[in-house]
Parts: sequence; C-alpha cells; structure tokens
Amino acid sequence: MKSRVPGVLGIEHPILQGGMIWVSDAVLAAAVSEAGGLGVIGAGGMPTETVREEIAKARELTSKPFGVNVPILSPYAEGIFATAADMGVPVLTTSAGNPMTFTARAREAGMKVAHVVSNVRMARKAQEAGVDVIIAEGYEAGGHNGFDEITTMVLVPQVVDAVDVPVVAAGGIGDARGMAAAFALGAEGVQLGTRFLASLESPAHPRYKELILSSGDCSTVITGRAFGPVRVLRNRLAETILQAEGEGMAPEKIQEMIGSGRSVKACLEGDMDEGSFMSGQVAGMIGEIKGVREIITELVEGYERIIAAL
Repeated sequence: MKSRVPGVLGIEHPILQGGMIWVSDAVLAAAVSEAGGLGVIGAGGMPTETVREEIAKARELTSKPFGVNVPILSPYAEGIFATAADMGVPVLTTSAGNPMTFTARAREAGMKVAHVVSNVRMARKAQEAGVDVIIAEGYEAGGHNGFDEITTMVLVPQVVDAVDVPVVAAGGIGDARGMAAAFALGAEGVQLGTRFLASLESPAHPRYKELILSSGDCSTVITGRAFGPVRVLRNRLAETILQAEGEGMAPEKIQEMIGSGRSVKACLEGDMDEGSFMSGQVAGMIGEIKGVREIITELVEGYERIIAAL
C-alpha cells in the first residue's frame, strides 16, 4: 500500500477516524490508534477541562499517536486548540473554518495538521496554510457537509490533482471496497466516521447503533440546506425539519425550532424522536457491530485482496 500518510502522522495504516461530536471520545480514539490507525477525539462541543480529561485518558490507554479535532467555528475552538497544543497532542485535525486559524501555531507546537475540505478551492487554501494532510470529504458523509454537494467519487481526484500534500478520502467509505476505490481515485488514506460509530468501543447510545444497523440505502437525509447542510438518519425530528423547509419557513426560524442539544439527545440519550442522529449514507452497508481492531484488520486485508484481484 503506497502512502505518505503513515510516515507523516506516525501511524501504521493510512486509516483515520472521524472527529464525531460526543462519539469520538478517548476510549474510541485510543482503540483506533492501538489498532494502527489515527484515533481522533471529537472535541467540538467540549469545554476546555473536558478536553483535558479526554486527552489524559487517551494517554493512559495508548502510547501511540492520536489526534484532537477542532471545528474552527466552535465557540470552544481556541480553548480546545490551546489545550491540545499544551498537552503535546501529536495531530490536530481541523474543519468548518479557515485552515489558517490554527495551522501555523499548531506546527510551531510540533503538531501535524490535517484539514477537512469539501471542494478544490478549500483544498488549495489548506495547502497554502501549510497543512500536512488534506481530508477531502464528499457529500455522502454524515454530519455537517459542504454547500457544494460534491460527492467523494468526483471530489477526491480533483483535489488530488490540485494539491501536492497527501489526500485522505472521506465520505461513503465503510469497508475495504471503499478503501480500494479511494486509492484508485488517488487518495493516500481514508477517514471513516459512521463505521467506527457502530463499533463496540463507541460510546454512542445502543439505540443509535441499532438505528444504523437497521438502515438501508435511503435512510439518511440532508437537513438545513439553507444554513448548514447536515446528513442525519431519518426520524421524526428530521421529518419535521424537512417539512418546515419545504413549506418555506425562514432559516432562522428553523434553527430556533431545532434549538440546542439535539446531538446529546441522540448520542448520549438515544432519543429516537427528538435526537439528531448524524450518519453517513454508508450506514446502509453496516450490518454488524464489530470491534475497532477487527474493522481495521478487515479494511487492510480486504484492500490487499481487492487490489490483487484487480
């Protein structure tokens, strides 16, 4: 498997775990890192002290490199970054904002930086900012998505052609077939979110995992197209939002209707009606809850078999 990503990030396999709010905790991140990938603490909604506790816990669970994800537009972003840098976290992954915000300071602190993009223009800006790895995330991905609605299949090769730094593909990847396809498109690694959410080590509520297992190919929808697209599993909340959008309700009124705490209701409380269950379209391919090490082993070994067969 030809890839610069392991050498850049200090990992064994070019497999990254997405930074999922309330799901990517220290336990899941450490499990991914221990299995040879890059585990990432999804710190977007965490106050600084919680981030510090999660980093310390991850250090107790693994001696291998792991990362912290900072959504740049998060009100906690500056505190998250400062804590991660102060505690010597080796990798910073950034998203949802200008990559120049933290990249220079992160590299001064000795951190490697990976930035998530959803179009070619963003990829070029990320390279100009000095990031080490670009994560090209297609519209199939769960959670917050780009406004351009570019799919992984067409986004990845265009980003690869536009930049010189290693590109990691994200969105719609859940097994070895997806990994082989990503490499065929020119990527040098993959990032998975939903597949790791549906793992034994994931702290997601059991009902969240069950919802993924029962999903089909049409089980996810995009809400918030007017103010911030989010891919979620279809439930009562999602249907209510879609109906309001279809009726022409003003975006600010929809945001007011949604309110706050919907991710907590999904991830931690398993509220099937009122929670926002972020998930990629790949949910329809997931039929079993597995351990992180088994998931990564199947990705790597399956990739090698597929490439040999081709």
